[in-house]
Amino acid sequence: GQREEEEEHHSLETFTFYLSEPLSKERVEAFSDGVYAIVATLLILDICEDNVPDPREVEEKFHDSLLEALSEYGPNYLAYFGSFVTIGLLWFVHHSLFLYVTKATRLMGLLNILSLSFIGGLPLAYQLTSEFAEKSHNEIEAIQVSCVITFFASIFQFAIWTTALLNERETLHPFARYGGKEHAFMFAKLALYPCVSLGAFFLTCVLSEFSTAIFHLMQIVIPFAFLALRIFVRISLTVVKAVMSLSRRKVVLLEEEEACLSPSETLS
Repeated sequence: GQREEEEEHHSLETFTFYLSEPLSKERVEAFSDGVYAIVATLLILDICEDNVPDPREVEEKFHDSLLEALSEYGPNYLAYFGSFVTIGLLWFVHHSLFLYVTKATRLMGLLNILSLSFIGGLPLAYQLTSEFAEKSHNEIEAIQVSCVITFFASIFQFAIWTTALLNERETLHPFARYGGKEHAFMFAKLALYPCVSLGAFFLTCVLSEFSTAIFHLMQIVIPFAFLALRIFVRISLTVVKAVMSLSRRKVVLLEEEEACLSPSETLS
C-alpha cells in the first residue's frame, strides 16, 4: 500500500505545471527559427507575386523600359526591404538572447510564442504599408498597425530577458548577468525596437503628413543604431570603469596617508 501511494504521488508530481520548470532550449530555438524562415519566405512570395510589371504594360506604358516600370513600384520595394530588415534584426536579437540563455523555462517559452505570434504578422504589416502607399488616413493607420506589431514582437523578447534575469543563476551565463558589459549591451539591444516603434507610433499621430517618411526612416536607422549602441555601451562602460578606478585610487592613497601619520597627528 505504501508503494502504491508513492507511485500515485510521483505521477501527480509529473503532471503538475510550474512556469519555472525547465524547457528544452534547443526545441524553442528550432521552432523560432522555423517561424522566422516561414515569415521571410512569405514576404518574398508577396513581393514576387504582386509587384512584377506585366510585359504588355512595360511595352505600351513605359516604352519597353523595365527600369521605369520597376520604379513605379518603388514604395512597395522599400516597404519590402524595410520589413525584411525588421525580421532579420528581430531574429538577430532573438539569437543573441538565447545565446546567453543556458536553460529556458516554460514562462520564457510562453513569452517566446507570444513574440512569434506578432512576428507572423509582419507580412500583414508589409501588405498594409505597400497597399496604402498614398497619402491618406488609411496610410497612417496602416503604418500605426505596423508599429504596433513591431512593438509587441520586440517587447515580448524584452520580457523573455527580464524573466531570465529573475533566475539568472539558473538561466543565464555568468558574463551576461547584472553589471557585465554583455548585460548592458543586451539590455540596450532589446530595448531599441520597443522604444523606436513606440516613438514612431506617437510621431505619426502628431506629424501625420510625414508618417511615411518617419516609418521608413525608422526601418533604415535601426540597423545603424545597433552598431552605434555597441560603440556607445563600450565607451560608457570604459568611462564608468575609469571613474571607479580613480575613486579607488583616491581611497587607497588616503588610507596610505593615514597609515603613515603618527597617532598624535591622526587624533589632531
